Amino acid sequence: MSATMTREEQKAFLAQVHIGVLSIAEQDRGPLTIPIWYTYEPGGEIWFVTSRASRKGGILAEGGRISLCVQEETLPYKYVSVEGPVIAVEPSEVERDMRPLAHRYLGPEMGDQYLALTGGAETRQENVLVRIRPERWLAVDFAKQFNQ
Repeated sequence: MSATMTREEQKAFLAQVHIGVLSIAEQDRGPLTIPIWYTYEPGGEIWFVTSRASRKGGILAEGGRISLCVQEETLPYKYVSVEGPVIAVEPSEVERDMRPLAHRYLGPEMGDQYLALTGGAETRQENVLVRIRPERWLAVDFAKQFNQ
């Protein structure tokens, strides 16, 4: 039996809470590969927040394409990998971007604590919102292969 996911299953899986592994081509080096928190709604864009001054932020500011892989780390294994262009790198906002992202991954109470512990408004002004348009998809759901 095939382990292939339908496009709807791929989008639904990507929309769940997973740590994403982002890969960005870097000139004269191997790709920068780093874990991220991200948000995605089926049919929309992938977005995340990063520091403008970070290595990742600098590369992303140049545009280009990225790859993002998310996976289920328990049996039966599943993953979705997407690739697409960076379509925007713009200033982020705490209430619009950072707080919802922290709440998504940590819950409201711990998310607010995380924001309080990671610096004041000055630090957050250095963050950018990065938006990606997923164009190419690759996915496997091994539960289908084993009828689970």
